[in-house]
Amino acid sequence: MSTTRPRTALVTGAAGFIGYHLTRRLLRDGFRVIGVDSLNDYYDVTLKQRRQAMLSQAEQFRFVHAKVEEPGLLRGLMEEERPDVIVHLAAQAGVRYSIDNPRAYVEANLLGTFELLEAARAVPPQHMLLASTSSVYGANTEMPYAETQKADSQMSFYAATKKSNEAMAHSYAHLFGLPTTMFRFFTVYGPWGRPDMALFKFTANILAGKPIDVYNHGDMKRDFTYVEDLVEGIRLLIDTPPVRPAEGEAVPEGDSLSPVAPWRVVNIGNSNAVQLMDFIRAIETATGGKATLNMLPMQAGDVPATFADAGLLQRLTGYKPKTQVPEGVARFVEWYRDYYGV
Repeated sequence: MSTTRPRTALVTGAAGFIGYHLTRRLLRDGFRVIGVDSLNDYYDVTLKQRRQAMLSQAEQFRFVHAKVEEPGLLRGLMEEERPDVIVHLAAQAGVRYSIDNPRAYVEANLLGTFELLEAARAVPPQHMLLASTSSVYGANTEMPYAETQKADSQMSFYAATKKSNEAMAHSYAHLFGLPTTMFRFFTVYGPWGRPDMALFKFTANILAGKPIDVYNHGDMKRDFTYVEDLVEGIRLLIDTPPVRPAEGEAVPEGDSLSPVAPWRVVNIGNSNAVQLMDFIRAIETATGGKATLNMLPMQAGDVPATFADAGLLQRLTGYKPKTQVPEGVARFVEWYRDYYGV
């Protein structure tokens, strides 16, 4: 009697916000998941430990407590586990923190991604997916942002490291034939989210009767993407590896596929730019509270608007993110109240 080996995925940053939700989904879909996370203290470690503990209840999950930038660690893990798929989410996140502590971004984002690429070079997976960000569009003003736009004017060091990751991955895809998808996600929110994100801070302060800091005097737009929608997009992209065009073959119009490598970049966003004040009103509705607004100027490194053209995602996978802000915010507030007993 033969038993089929389950597909194995290596997920870096598995105890993070997106990593937790993606790992849960992969386990549900029958994958075996090797989750790597350093559980660093950029935000409340307890939150990361709780996510990790819940994932570790699954028989098909193996947790590795380590930094991705540790020399040789990922290669050793790849040689041992031979994963079919890699999803690289581990990174030092945050636009504002990158101004105060840029070295953390060099180590986690640049060196960590280098270690991953070297590991994939030694033990090639069927498909490698790396997280980028909508922040790479930087000073671009033509919206919605499309993957085929030039994106060379990053406004923060965080965004610069992510754009560098795209370039690094392209070179490895070209040199070593590694099928690679970069996904740029847009302002992800939802249950188990990060405490440094606006939704978390706004909800906490509104429920506590404290003022909230509103930058650029509220004149901001964001393409808010519900975390389960993002995960669905990633899950479908796993089974859509890019193929390098044959010599002389043209890349389809609107496709970001490289002409010289099995490499592509894909936006995952809701394709709906929401005014920050409307977002705040959705939080007020969900909490039943009233926000006291502390209006402030634009912060360094930030951009006034993000807006995704997610047409390529839909053409590749047939999927379009659909959760609207009031519904997604209500789910987050319900989780927040339950988790913190508010």
